[in-house]
Amino acid sequence: MIPIKIYLYTEKLKKLRRSGLGKAINHQMKALSTNKVLYTTKFCNDYDILHINTYFLKSYLLCILTKTMKKKIIFHAHSTQEDYINGFIFSRCTSKLFKWWLINCYRLGDVIITPSEYSKQLLLNYKYLNNKKIYALSNGIDLDFFKKTKLSKNSFRNKYNIKEHEKAIIGIGLYIRRKGIVDFVELAKRLPQYKFIWFGYSSLKFATKDVKKAVNTKLDNLIFAGYVEKEAIKDALVGCDLFIFPTLEETEGIPVIEACACKTKMIIRDIPVFNDWLDDGINVYKAKDVNEFEYKIKKILNNELPDLTEESYHIAKKRDLKIIGYELKKIYLSLK
Repeated sequence: MIPIKIYLYTEKLKKLRRSGLGKAINHQMKALSTNKVLYTTKFCNDYDILHINTYFLKSYLLCILTKTMKKKIIFHAHSTQEDYINGFIFSRCTSKLFKWWLINCYRLGDVIITPSEYSKQLLLNYKYLNNKKIYALSNGIDLDFFKKTKLSKNSFRNKYNIKEHEKAIIGIGLYIRRKGIVDFVELAKRLPQYKFIWFGYSSLKFATKDVKKAVNTKLDNLIFAGYVEKEAIKDALVGCDLFIFPTLEETEGIPVIEACACKTKMIIRDIPVFNDWLDDGINVYKAKDVNEFEYKIKKILNNELPDLTEESYHIAKKRDLKIIGYELKKIYLSLK
């Protein structure tokens, strides 16, 4: 064990556990345990560093308290104004207020960690954060968990009644516009010869009209599987014929790394967050819009494009939690 104790705090963790943030927190815990870093998720007075993952009011007040105790703070910046804008109703008109609040929270950190070089550059352009030490560090992947097995493939295809000759395409995300769920449903309409299954759930109470319409679409080849545990996500990634990630904005995109780990064929949206680590036609395929998604789906499922899954697996290997935990440990020790 390193001679420091980390208070790993995530406000509203039970409510967030179904989100990408919830996954990120679980990854942090595993990464720290693997690297023998002592941490607690319960309040105490004997922690050395507060590692905080949320920006709600209690999180902010805990940072203020930690400052008075002369202890160090790492603020993990999982959110930006850019990934907030295309979320729920009223998100566009409240995005400036959201950004103001994020800045007030993040600036309390002695250092900031964010999941990608892209989100790091966004934060460096925010007022009051451009003089902060910001680390770009992936949320990571439990590589051992996502090993490809025949049992996983059969489990997925049996559960959703996918016959041997049928092609299954999956998507993963909450019911929000930013995740590209509207385009996913449009592709299901255009490609009735394939089965489309969307994994993930969030209340439609705050969803935009186009998302509500998409989720309420009834098609013979479209299934909304709802929220499932990580074992079912692994089964789906192993058992599907193609994973598409039509997201409009991300700070990293954990499902993409999971797909890399499972050696799943995939098409992702061509957006800036993926520019410096995923290359079109090299380790993934990218699409700018629905038309390009449709074109490449047909090409891949007809075996008219090369299989890139071995190349994409190297992306996951570099983000194994053993490596991420080691990098976290180095950041902690730099603050000692």
